[in-house]
Order: sequence, then structure tokens, then C-alpha cells
Amino acid sequence: MQQRDSGAYAGFHGRVGTTFATSQPWWPPRPEAPEGAPNVIVMLVDDLGFSDLGCFGSEIPTPHIDATAAEGIRFANFHSTPMCSPTRAALMTGRNAHAAGVGFVAHIDPGFPGYASELPANQPSMAEVLRENGYATFMVGKWHLSKEQDMSEAGNRQSWPLQRGFDQYYGFLEALTNFHQPHRLYEGNSVVQTESFPDDYYLTDDLTDRAVRMIKESKTADPHKPFFLYYSHGAVHAPLHAKADDIARHRGRYDAGWDTLRAERFQRQKELGIMPEDTVLPPRNDEPGEDVPPWDSLTDDEKALYPRYMEVYAAMVESVDRSVGRLRAVLAELGELDNTIVIITSDNGASREGKATGTTAYFRDGGSQTRDVDGSVIREALERIDEIGGPTTWPHYPRGWAMACNTPFRLYKVSTVAGGHQVPMVLSWPARLPARDQPVRWQYSHVTDVLPTLVDWIGLTPVTARHGRPAEPLHGVSLRPAIDDPDAPTEHTRQHYECMGNRALYDDGWEALTVHKALTPFSEDRWQLYHTAQDPTQTRDLAEQHPDRLAGLVATWEEEAWANQVFPLDEGNRLKYYYRPSSHERFAGQLRIPRGTPTLERWRSSQLISGRSFRIVVEWNYHQGDEGVLVAHGGQESGYVLYVEDGRLVFTHNNCGALHSMSVALGEHCGAVIVDVSAPGGGVWDVSLVVDGAPEAKAAGLRQFAGFLPFNGIDVGRDLRSPVDWDLAQRRGTFPFSGELRAVRYEPGELAPDAASRKLEEARQIGLALE
Repeated sequence: MQQRDSGAYAGFHGRVGTTFATSQPWWPPRPEAPEGAPNVIVMLVDDLGFSDLGCFGSEIPTPHIDATAAEGIRFANFHSTPMCSPTRAALMTGRNAHAAGVGFVAHIDPGFPGYASELPANQPSMAEVLRENGYATFMVGKWHLSKEQDMSEAGNRQSWPLQRGFDQYYGFLEALTNFHQPHRLYEGNSVVQTESFPDDYYLTDDLTDRAVRMIKESKTADPHKPFFLYYSHGAVHAPLHAKADDIARHRGRYDAGWDTLRAERFQRQKELGIMPEDTVLPPRNDEPGEDVPPWDSLTDDEKALYPRYMEVYAAMVESVDRSVGRLRAVLAELGELDNTIVIITSDNGASREGKATGTTAYFRDGGSQTRDVDGSVIREALERIDEIGGPTTWPHYPRGWAMACNTPFRLYKVSTVAGGHQVPMVLSWPARLPARDQPVRWQYSHVTDVLPTLVDWIGLTPVTARHGRPAEPLHGVSLRPAIDDPDAPTEHTRQHYECMGNRALYDDGWEALTVHKALTPFSEDRWQLYHTAQDPTQTRDLAEQHPDRLAGLVATWEEEAWANQVFPLDEGNRLKYYYRPSSHERFAGQLRIPRGTPTLERWRSSQLISGRSFRIVVEWNYHQGDEGVLVAHGGQESGYVLYVEDGRLVFTHNNCGALHSMSVALGEHCGAVIVDVSAPGGGVWDVSLVVDGAPEAKAAGLRQFAGFLPFNGIDVGRDLRSPVDWDLAQRRGTFPFSGELRAVRYEPGELAPDAASRKLEEARQIGLALE
């Protein structure tokens, strides 16, 4: 008997008889990579400036990245978007950021298509394209392409790494984390349940360990199967954290200041061919709120403090280079170095989030637009100068260093001026790129070009649908013509930009742009015009000389904006943070957290306390001698902890490093304990410790946390990872409660009377801190 033509065997291309001997087998084909297909490593560094690599003019030692560049080529006219999540979306999809639904950092969902904060359901990611072409797909590091309400264990994982094509993932889903004590790491779809970290732990080393392991595992199991590794660094984004020995190697290197550093880097760029000899170095940034003073005008205290921030930053860049060295070493060991494409770039220009003076408390001072008028920020930082870069501070450098890091371009991250989005790019494939006389390319190129370049260069089959839904065409173009010929014409001839109301349009060697002032009509923006083909550093504004050309570019920008979901524009009032789905309201209800529950995720925890009154009710049976942490929420970035030590009940509030404690003696037995927190308005909390129904200790005017804080979520019965109170952790470790503690119950109350107006100000701070 032969198989029937339909029914259970429909689609089977062999032959089925009644026995194996009378049958012919057939196996459905699985994806296979092209013969000899290279491995692919795409490394995205966070907030790295254009001049921060040795091969782009830096004094920071980056020998491994420089070696990669020597085997390949450098794109000196390569552009990202001006902000991290949008660049990641554009990189992963090959489409413009707003069109990919990620026009801002992935912490919002205001209900508009260009700001969905997750990848489109119909658009294949880079990982999905490569996996469909027979690649093993790995990712380590920062994802930042999921809605924040989806980052908990109960969240929708549709825009998490594994759901977007990666076979393995190890890293963090958010914008940033503590490098010494990460607040929340994920392995695949699961949270890594880490109670504490070794004293010598450093995130970049951990991520690199995992990347090396993934490569070795895959290549040992199947040496013929190529891999794709997306290494998305947390470095060099704030907090500026580095290992002490690395920081020490840079001691004294930046004492001459940012003006000298900028001039030295610019000279090296011309010597390296990154910049033409006749390039003009723009004057020091002088835009209101973004200005940088001459180094010689600084006080002695400022000159003593500011170099330390840059020493830590340089150590972070060095750690990134070391990760490249370790990847190169394992590839060489496996005989895979020559047949691996390596792409290294940055998600945007260097960041000015440290504002004029820098800070040791990023979440406190990162939103400040003003100079340190009374000198308190400087004095505090000088007192803690030896802690800068370590686990007890959350530092960021003054924006003068960002200006130097973006040499020779103006302004910084979030700006549509070149300093916001012109970034270094190194590309190597030794087997295909022998030594060349012209290792630098000046063709205009964009982050959307990476995916089509890989498809074209390797010879992959494009993926044109996802889950049965047709994909939109790619906006990027292949860079292969420029790779093959340094004199080839630019293929990417037009590109729009938008970030926080700043706008720009590049069109065939000309660029129109605006620097938008928040809360002013967009019609009042003054458009600047530059012929970047002749003036790459944008020093000669030609708007008055070419009004018709400028008007045409502005009109084209608007057409591009409508076609790419850029509207509505951000007026500067941060309303996009204020708009939330009504479904979020359920997260502000009463919640009981039993002891033994893993750490409640950051966003979920914040909904219980943000901008409102609340009560924490401790369910326990206390006996004299019991001690330990009852509840902890937060870490060195900000938070609070309630604990018992030496017969006293203690509540400590940590406002970005400033601690306030109150305590009450406990008798032999103690019944109900409640932390009663009221929000009278003005952005503060009044706190009472209520024992057996009586208020026993009070503190007024404690600063409320911004809505995205604390970063560490709620723990019951101990304080895990980065501690709220550093001294307490040094004495007692995670300090698990020794007695009977059943649960802690949160009872959210009314919003503060001025919550609505303060929400907009808080939203402004969130936007500034999490850009």
C-alpha cells in the first residue's frame, strides 16, 4: 500500500508504505547559511563620542579596536540617531527609528505609532534575518527595546530578545544599571536571582565572559555553523563606574583640561585621515544651557575635581576595548578571526547629562540645567573624590568632557547637530578586506545601513515577512559599494532626524537643522543650513545665503516626518511621559509581598509609591533579639530600608546618596508596625513609624523619588545587591531578618494634591536622566 495523496501525509515529499522497507524518507529542509558564511559581531557602545577610540584620535589606549580597524576600514561619516533606544530599533530593523515605533527611549507608551517603545510585530529583526539564514544568534548587554511595564516576570515578552530572534541572551533590559552591582540581570527570559556580587565584580567583564562562552559552546558543538553576536555594551553610559586599577592608570592624564584635550584629538584626527587637513574646529559650545566655559576660567576646586570624572570614563572605554581583545583572542584560538565580520559603533554622541559641573549623584543632578551656583555639588564631590567610579556613587562627567569626546563636532547626545549623531564606526572582515591604501570612508552612512549591508555582503536571503505578516521595506542601503571603492558615490543620500523636538534633514551633502528650545512654538525655531560636503563640522551657517534651498529642505523634512510616524512632536513639556494606558491603574492597588518572594521589579515597585501617600504594614511576630531587614526598596542610587538592629526599629531614607534615619526602641514584644507615608505636596514625604497603633518617630520633608526610582525593586526580609545603606551592608551584609516575618503589605493612598503638575516636572527629569 502506498501513501495517500492527501490527509495525514499531505506535504510530505518522501514515500510512505506500510513498512520502513517499502518507504522512502524525506526531511524538511532547515535553514543553512551560505557556504563559508562569516561569523558576525555587531558591537554597540553606549554614549561613546566620535573621538573616543584611538583609531579616531583618542589618547585612550584602545589597541584591540585599533587592530580591528587596521584589518578593516573606518567610516568617518557614519550616523546613528541622537538617542539610544531609537538607534537600537533602527539597527535591529534597518528602518528609521520612528517608523520602527521607537522615537524615544523605551520608557514610554503615550499611544502614538512612532512611540510604541517596542519593535513592530511584522518587522524581522537582524537576529531573525540571520537565524532564518542558518546562524546561531546570541546577545549580551543592554536591550532597551521593551515597554517598561513589560519588564517584570508578568510582562508581555513580545519585544524581548529571545522573542525577537536571539537563541541566547544575557544582560539587562533597561537603559542603564550599576556596573558594580547590577539591579536586574536576565538570562534568556528569566531573572538572574543574585543576592550579592563579589567585590571585584564588573558588568563589562561579566558580559564578555558570557559572550566568550556562547561562542565557544556553539563552535565546539558545530564548527561549521556561523554565529551572530550582538554585544550591546552598558558602557560608557552613566553611572561612570570602573575598576579601581583601571582608573588609577589614567590618573593625571586629564589635568590639562578639555580645551587641550580637544585640540590634541583634533590634530590626531587630521594625522589619521579621519578629518581633512582643511577641516575647521568649531568654537567651544556656547548654546544656552549647553555652553562650556574655558578650562582656564575654572576654579581650583573644579580643576581638582573634573579630571577624576574623565579618568573614570577613560577606564570605561578601556574596558570596552578589553572586551574586544577577549573576543578577538577566542576567535583566533578557534581559527575564526579571519572569517568574522566585526562592526563597532556607538548609539549616539557623547552625553551632556552631567550638565555643567558633573555629579556623584546622577539621578539627583542629571536633570539640572543650571550651574552649581552655591558650590555645594562641587564641595560634596570633592569630599567623595576617591569614591568616584566605585559602587557608592553614581557619577557623570561635566559636559565639557562630552564636548571633547565629540571632537570635532558641536553639541551632544539628543541634539540633531552632528555631535549628537555622528559616531565612529569600525568594520572588519579580514578574509575579504586585505590591506588597503585608503582605510577611511567618507561616504554618508547611517545605522539603518548595517542590516542591508550584512544581507548583501554575506549573500543572505532577505526575510520579507514575520509571523505571516508582510514586512515594510528597509530604509537603509548596502554599504558594499563604499566598502569596495573609497571613491564610490554615496548611496544613502537622504536622512531625517528628530529628537526631543530637535529636527534635521540631510540631503545629498546639505543639512538643515534646528536646536529647539523647550516650551516654545516650533514655528519660532530658526533653521540652520550647512553644506556638510564642504563643511563637515558645521561651522558656516548658510541659511541667509540660500533661503530657497533651506525652504526646500524644511518642506522635505516635514514630508519625511509624516511618512515615518515622527509626529506628534515633543513640545518640551514631557507630556509623552504623562500619557499612560488606563490599564496601568491596577498597579497602584494594595499588594501583599510574602517573605521569600523574589525582588519585585523596578517599575512594578514604583507604582506603589510614586507621587502618592502609602503605608507599609509589616506582618510579623517580634521577639526580643530578632533583627534584620524587614523591607528594602532601592540601592545606592536612592531608596529606603526598614530594619531592626540592637533592639531598635530603624527607617533610613536615601535620597541619591543623602541619608536620613529615624528609629524607635522596641520592647520585649512588639505588635503591628506600620510605616505611614503621607504626600502633602511639594515633592516631599512626611514619614511616621507607627508601633502598636502609636506614632513613635517622625520625619518631615523627605524628598520623593522620581517615578523611575528606585532602580532596585522591593525585597522583603533582606536587602539584596546594591544596598540602600552602605554602612549597614558593610556591618551586616544582606542582613536577613532572623525572626518570624510573614509578609509586607503595601497600601497605596491618594496622590499628592499637586501630583498632576509635579508629574510633568518629574517627567522632565526622567527624560533628562534616561535619555
